[in-house]
Amino acid sequence: MSNPSKMKVYQEVLNKIRHFIQERELEDGDRIPSERELSEQLNASRASVREALRAIELLGLIETRHGEGTFLRTYKPFHSVELLSTFVLTEAQTKNELNEVQFMLEKLCLQELKRLNVRGIEELKSLDDASEQIHNELFILLFNQLGNQLLLKIWHLVASFQQLTEQEQLDTSDLQSIIDQIKRQEYDQAIDTHSRLYT
Repeated sequence: MSNPSKMKVYQEVLNKIRHFIQERELEDGDRIPSERELSEQLNASRASVREALRAIELLGLIETRHGEGTFLRTYKPFHSVELLSTFVLTEAQTKNELNEVQFMLEKLCLQELKRLNVRGIEELKSLDDASEQIHNELFILLFNQLGNQLLLKIWHLVASFQQLTEQEQLDTSDLQSIIDQIKRQEYDQAIDTHSRLYT
């Protein structure tokens, strides 16, 4: 069982490193201080700093170059998805819950588009030819219409996990129907068709 006090110190060090990066406006490719330097600047033990840096590196946020130091790297969601999937996607119930969450997020998106009475989504024209990625392309486009980037990121994370479960591909003919219905602003029909994708 983990020690709560140790966990608190670890979280504090993670927060201090995050603030350190933000305050200095460090970007992709910038070098961050060594363990010793961070330990002194953050007033934390080297062991705690080392543990925090290891966690950040596992998430793909930094990289260590032998003989050069540690550098920031651009966050790529698939790094954390691949890492977490090793632990998360082992239970059948978890896979079913992911499926359910993705369905609910997409249904919410369609309901919000209806409520906002969104019209004439020009970019839908580029989705006329059904592709293997049409599902993701469609909902990235639709979530962007809502202007809520956090909702888009949550959906994208769930959808990425879903792809790793190797479940059956959704019916592209139904997806094409949804696209056509949205073009005609038939949101109730689009919501009904979307429900068939997950039954």
